[in-house]
Amino acid sequence: MIVESLKLYVTVVEQRNFSKAAEILHMSQPGVSSQIRNLEKEFDVKLMHRSPKWVKLTEAGELLYVRAKEMLNLYESVKLDIARLQDNVSGSLQIGASFTIGEYVLPRLFSSFAKQYPDVFMEVFIRNSSQVIEAVRRNDIDFGLVEEDIEAPDLNVTTFMRDELIIVAAEGHPLSLSMNMDLEQLQHQVWVLRETGSGTRSVSDRFLAQTGLRISRSYVFNSSQSVKEAVFSGLGIAMLSRWVVKRELSAGVLKEISIPGILMERNFSLVRRKDQIPTRANEVFSEKLLKLDNHFIW
Repeated sequence: MIVESLKLYVTVVEQRNFSKAAEILHMSQPGVSSQIRNLEKEFDVKLMHRSPKWVKLTEAGELLYVRAKEMLNLYESVKLDIARLQDNVSGSLQIGASFTIGEYVLPRLFSSFAKQYPDVFMEVFIRNSSQVIEAVRRNDIDFGLVEEDIEAPDLNVTTFMRDELIIVAAEGHPLSLSMNMDLEQLQHQVWVLRETGSGTRSVSDRFLAQTGLRISRSYVFNSSQSVKEAVFSGLGIAMLSRWVVKRELSAGVLKEISIPGILMERNFSLVRRKDQIPTRANEVFSEKLLKLDNHFIW
């Protein structure tokens, strides 16, 4: 089908590499090369110069890329219009999510969505926020859900929820026993942090910079679950989303360290490419996501 051939061609051009394109398309590299040769035979023209490491388009190749993008966008638009007429929601969604959203928010949301739209297959890739944003830019995923305030002029960014971050310590930690906490008591504490590039780390760094707090020592983990377990084990204190520690706070095994006058919040945001024409499944999921409130009522 010509549509599939054009999708393959656009993927090769945007990846600038046959191996990467083959991986994304779940094809062998020789299979991708064969499809490109078929296109060149179809148009009777050389479309690209290629080596094992790079792809360079000819003038005809540049023209085909531009027109192929236009045709594929039109094709997706027609599919969407027909789906609306039939009110049929099916297909697949590839979602990139930051750790907090992917591990603590999406599982519950998926349960509700799957009951209403059982014909939609959903796949989640969990990375830190900066990695998710780059995956959106590369068009590796349909959209990203990230946990920080984003300035990205090349992307569409829509806030769907506010999130509160709190400082927590293990039950029995000296700070958990204090009734009247102030910033001075947080000086020279051991902190457990997320890695650079995560939304949680950005908020933690901003808090420490704004308050001028000095850290005696820090430990870094690349997931909120690991940070939480480290705090529970008594390694130090941490700043985490309230959703991450909700159960532990209720059980009393972690304690919130509340500082009067200090409130740390951030946005949960939906991020997608500006040139994207969403599928019906993408459209419906996004609409429901944007109707959420902080109690997760659909």
